[in-house]
Amino acid sequence: MPDYFTDIVRPESPEELAEAVGWAATRHQTIELGGHFSKRRMGGPAAAANMTISTSAMCRVLKYEPRDLTIGVEAGIPYCELSRLLAGHRQMLPLDPPFADSATIGGIVACNCSGPRRRLYGTARDLVIGMQFATLEGKLVESGGMVVKNVAGLDMGKLMIGSFGTLAAIAVINFKVIPQPPCERTFRFSFGGLDEAVAARDAILKSPLDPAAIDLLNPAAAERPDYLLAVRAGGNPAAIARYGRDLSAMGAQAVPAGEEAAFWRGIADFTPRYLDTHKDGAVVRVSCTLKELKAVMRPIAGPTVARAGTGVCYAYFKDSGDAAAFAAETAREYCETVVEFAPENRKDEMTLWPAPGQDLEIMRRIKYMFDPQLLLNRGRLYNRI
Repeated sequence: MPDYFTDIVRPESPEELAEAVGWAATRHQTIELGGHFSKRRMGGPAAAANMTISTSAMCRVLKYEPRDLTIGVEAGIPYCELSRLLAGHRQMLPLDPPFADSATIGGIVACNCSGPRRRLYGTARDLVIGMQFATLEGKLVESGGMVVKNVAGLDMGKLMIGSFGTLAAIAVINFKVIPQPPCERTFRFSFGGLDEAVAARDAILKSPLDPAAIDLLNPAAAERPDYLLAVRAGGNPAAIARYGRDLSAMGAQAVPAGEEAAFWRGIADFTPRYLDTHKDGAVVRVSCTLKELKAVMRPIAGPTVARAGTGVCYAYFKDSGDAAAFAAETAREYCETVVEFAPENRKDEMTLWPAPGQDLEIMRRIKYMFDPQLLLNRGRLYNRI
């Protein structure tokens, strides 16, 4: 039995995880829940808790059916380890999260992290097909299953995605996995202005091409005088040849094959690199339409990285106070704006989620249904829940 009086409790199975959260709840003990805690600067402040539970010891692959394109894993398995396993079968889980070298898959799903390839493959909501989670009643609840199509009633597991561990403790996650494309190539454009870059983005989206990623970096993020538009393409050799012809005609240059992986890893990990070098830095995420992306990016002087094919824009600020002011102003027009990353010692004085909308009251009711004592990861959902 785990020692519940140690600094960090590390259950080794879903059953032990359920026992731990149930033990805490019956004694009215507040709980901080996480995996490797690689994203403490993300979301709301980690409120002081009586007990810390880490899923990092729960790192087994429970069921893997390469032919069925499904896998079930415990929440504590590192994303990088899971990716290596899938790559051995030429399969992938293309979430491309920041902090991929250290993050657990449970933490990635709980925070709904994603990266460049969300344009084609979506987020965790599109890849998770089943889940097992531990409630504060000390019970294990299963939702979904191990088949790609599952229509057996309400999928409560979807509530856990993006909840920051405020509802229950994710124990096991089942994914549909994606076959790796036979060939991949990356193409880069350079543009002197934002208008030209967005016009090229529009032309690609209107064409027959269907790239996995279309990312746009402003000069401050690209560390060059021009805007950088990056396109990641996958398919058979004929499809890649078509990308090469069409994009080259638009002015793109192909990234050398040996540099592609590092190039995209650098974009996916822009956030941790920036935060490592700017201790008071903060990141604001703005979700907008494709048409609105240009208006969102134009006034930002600091580094900006946009998922230009989906309308998600990340703005980087050296001073967290400037980030909060920008978020408050931007939220008046684009309500899906949050200060996604900020220093722990500044979060209590910042409005991290300026305009949560009418859905917030529904979220609070759901929180109360799962956690009526308000014990679990208090404040982690951008200090609102």
